[in-house]
Amino acid sequence: MWQRRCMRRTARVRVVPLGLIALIALGACSNSSSRPSTSSPTEAGPSLTQGTTPSAQTTQNLDVPRTTALDCDPLDERACLLPWPNDAFTVPDGHSPTGRRLAIQPGSAPKNADGSPIDVTDENRGDGFSPGSAVLAYVEGVDLDRSGIAPSTDIGRSLAKGAPIVLLDTTTDTRVAYWAELDAQAPVGDRVLIVHPAASLREGHHFVVGLRNLKNASGTTIPRATAFQAAVEGTPEPPERAGDVRAILAALNADGVSTDELFMAWDFTVASAQSLSGRVLHMRDQTYATLADSAPKFAVSSRSESGGVRTVDGTYEVPNYLWTVGPGTRFQLGTDGLPTLDAANPVFAAKFHCLLPLTAPLARSGKPADRPTIVYGHGLLGDRTEVDALRFAPATGLAAACATDEIGMNADDVANLAGILGDLSRFPEQADRLQQGMLDQQLLGRLLNSPKGFASSPAFQSSAGAPLVAVGNTVFVGNSQGGILGGAASAISSEWQRVVLGVPGINYSLLLPRSVDWLEFQPILDKAYTDPVDRLLAVQLIQLLWDRGENDGYVQHLTTDPYPGITAKKVLLVEAFGDHQVANVSTEILARTIGAAVHRPSLGPGRSPDVEPQWNIQAFDGSTSAALVVWDYGTPPPPTVNLPPTEPGYGQDPHGAGSREPLLLQQALTFLVSGTVDDVCRAAPCVSRVLQ
Repeated sequence: MWQRRCMRRTARVRVVPLGLIALIALGACSNSSSRPSTSSPTEAGPSLTQGTTPSAQTTQNLDVPRTTALDCDPLDERACLLPWPNDAFTVPDGHSPTGRRLAIQPGSAPKNADGSPIDVTDENRGDGFSPGSAVLAYVEGVDLDRSGIAPSTDIGRSLAKGAPIVLLDTTTDTRVAYWAELDAQAPVGDRVLIVHPAASLREGHHFVVGLRNLKNASGTTIPRATAFQAAVEGTPEPPERAGDVRAILAALNADGVSTDELFMAWDFTVASAQSLSGRVLHMRDQTYATLADSAPKFAVSSRSESGGVRTVDGTYEVPNYLWTVGPGTRFQLGTDGLPTLDAANPVFAAKFHCLLPLTAPLARSGKPADRPTIVYGHGLLGDRTEVDALRFAPATGLAAACATDEIGMNADDVANLAGILGDLSRFPEQADRLQQGMLDQQLLGRLLNSPKGFASSPAFQSSAGAPLVAVGNTVFVGNSQGGILGGAASAISSEWQRVVLGVPGINYSLLLPRSVDWLEFQPILDKAYTDPVDRLLAVQLIQLLWDRGENDGYVQHLTTDPYPGITAKKVLLVEAFGDHQVANVSTEILARTIGAAVHRPSLGPGRSPDVEPQWNIQAFDGSTSAALVVWDYGTPPPPTVNLPPTEPGYGQDPHGAGSREPLLLQQALTFLVSGTVDDVCRAAPCVSRVLQ
């Protein structure tokens, strides 16, 4: 009877009396799997009381480890992959760092309008779920206010002892802060409960979710669904999951959460660093081993001079891990699961665009010149020529700047991305190109840092033969998309140490519905995936791959715990309050994840609807390696739900206003030169009037 796709539940039963049973078994739509029980066969599980006795089959299978995954989890019958993320969709794997491996069944993924389920082959290579996972469950009729669930404006409430949602890191035995919302993009009857961790979930850690004492609009406690009640009664299908659930309940009980309070509970594992970043680090390590102390070959195609700036364009060679060249390509993996070089096209011709001051950088007292060279990360679906926005820097002799295309999400990818949105089985085409693009940026940095690189070419020298770039003084600036990808590129880099990320964020699955930019592309996805719950799950599925090419998969190693052979970075984050394109909540999740401290006071009185603006981000005093500065351009606060600020009441978009604010530019350049955060706002909120 369980070989079907789960359908929406039609019946509910009330919670059993207090203390009836503390066994919970997550039923299945097929075979089953989850995290193996942490209890030994001799350990007693939660007690059975009031004469309730589990079936003989349940007792027999209490501690039997499982080796198969569920097709569907009947705990939440609204969609096959709810609740999400969920170790029920994993299997044991003794060779992975987490001990798990994703095993999402081919037919369980959302289907597009053509009836094709998303191909999850590449997702299933991961050893856990995304560190940026949204925790999803359908709770019919839930009222967030009546239930007391923490919103984005009051994150601190999520850690209250009696919080109705408990997100527990069982690796460290600590609760995780979060904020929650109902999916405002969906019709009322299809609004999934979405729980967003306040910082990225720690790599390789195991988590338990408990939903308890949830209320509807009348204030009545919502009863458990049939499948969960059966699990509590000890008569689940399949019964062998009972051992796993004993461990889930034991963890919640130890944290003070009574089984009798629970509406639902499940567990999941977050992917390891190896699973998230292993491909890029492999590509990088192979490339650098081949280069040794040299630099990539390059060719100059054009040079021109105007206004004290020399513009140089050309190409440089990068090992090509994409099989064939151009959009629509992806990796070929070796037997070790890592990308291999394209045998037919082993070298990729990456393009560069550089702006150089016409005066050579000066050295002082034998030290490297102060003037840095910027590697620039461009905006959404743009290209390398967007570095022209920094023309003022070389024109005034403050810095040189170079950029390459962030392939995977540059102008050449637009048409292919439209096709991908209609069939998300093709998403590896984007994720793999993003990773190749990260490698391309590293080698642009090497060309700037090596005496055998750009500095050896007359195109990069003054008329007297002096280099116009300061060898070994390379920094990174990424704006918008360049800030969302730039933390990842910087975490794997040995080419630069100081990083400025302007209007940045983390986790595209969080960003998309909150961005006005998404409105142009969303109709394609909506037409292909017509069910709103399926769309929500589909974006979570592709985030598992997107992690490999954006901040979400790397920044836990950006300012601390760097990857082997790479040093930690100093980072300045610049937020635009009320940003219409990159949501402030995403910028602040990034800040918490990297341990940034915020310039305070961050905003003037009454500007933020938050109980505590920039919750749990300490005041910057110069002692941390990362800083967040919030710039206020007078734009109203953003929506507090997952909708973009499209109504006229949200004012002018401040997203790109920083490029016109002299004090911000001064602050960023000072940081790039010295690594110090200049308090240009003089212990007051950073307020700009460039939009007025």
